[in-house]
Amino acid sequence: MPRVTTVHSSELAVEVCIDGGRLAVAVRGEIDMESAPLLRTVMRGLIDGGHKTAVLDFENVSFMDAAGIGVIVEAAGRLTAAGGSLAIRSAPPMTLLVLQITRVSELVQFENPDLAVAHAAVDQTVEDAAAMIGREPVAIVSDLVKVGSMVTATALVDRALQLVTVLAKAAIDGADGVSVSLERHERISTVAWSNDTVLQMDLHQYQTGEGPCVDAANTGRGFHIDSLADEDRWPAFVPRAMEEGIASILSTPLTTPARSVGALNIYSNSEGAFGEPQMTLAGLFAEQASGIITASLTDQDAGTRLAQALVDREVIAQAQGVLMGRNHVSAVDAAGQLFSAARAAELTVSQYAANVVASTEPEASGE
Repeated sequence: MPRVTTVHSSELAVEVCIDGGRLAVAVRGEIDMESAPLLRTVMRGLIDGGHKTAVLDFENVSFMDAAGIGVIVEAAGRLTAAGGSLAIRSAPPMTLLVLQITRVSELVQFENPDLAVAHAAVDQTVEDAAAMIGREPVAIVSDLVKVGSMVTATALVDRALQLVTVLAKAAIDGADGVSVSLERHERISTVAWSNDTVLQMDLHQYQTGEGPCVDAANTGRGFHIDSLADEDRWPAFVPRAMEEGIASILSTPLTTPARSVGALNIYSNSEGAFGEPQMTLAGLFAEQASGIITASLTDQDAGTRLAQALVDREVIAQAQGVLMGRNHVSAVDAAGQLFSAARAAELTVSQYAANVVASTEPEASGE
């Protein structure tokens, strides 16, 4: 007789079925930052108990963000290291979409996947993709860096940066298009874009050799053009941009520890579209895109990077929760506060997050 055990939270139910040597874990509900720890605890317990192969049944998963991806990556890595494997069964199209975009699909096996639907979803509008991928852009991109840091393939980096453009467009008010310009083979090119208009904007700059995206990439300085109609710095580029209906631009440099290597470009059809909130969010997305690029240039052991990434993610998630409770803010606002405070303190996000978590301990608070 199969042994069936079910554990659940308000958002998620996890049913474990052990039938002889077969292990199946059926998940129902939403897998996000709040509910993912439950699934992670279950999977860790099963793997620590000696199971080397497992099937995750996602038929009844209605939503999954990068927190769920982190659970899949950890479980797949541990099972593979033990000589086993992880399979995913009946993943809905939107779940497959997330796994395809982040290339986590390369770490697992699939049972009866509807890959045609997933590929079609990738080609849908930017708005549809953003709605399917997640509701908390800053937190998701932060997690995406952790996922992207395990693989150095150019294709994965470009997919990760493509997701950054989707999420940035969805999160930044006034953004009608977003692109990532990146230096490769000693020339700058667009590696991710949200629509054809912004791709054309970047091409105009490469052809004329001038423009905010080119200058941001070359100088490491950000450029905020409130009104192209009043702009005289790029006489060859500006008329082309205005013909395409672009009225304001925000270009933020992408950097590695060594130098500037590209730019995150945000375009709007409206004048005065970008104020301080939009500039702050653009900086956060640029920081995370820079992290993806930097990770792709390292040659550290993938297992070490993954283990550290998972530790960092847990600490950051805990710190985010502390700030949400302490300051009575949303998850997005808490993430923004965390990144901003880390920058001000000249610490990495994980280092600052560790300090936040430590501040809640009795000995740190003086209790």
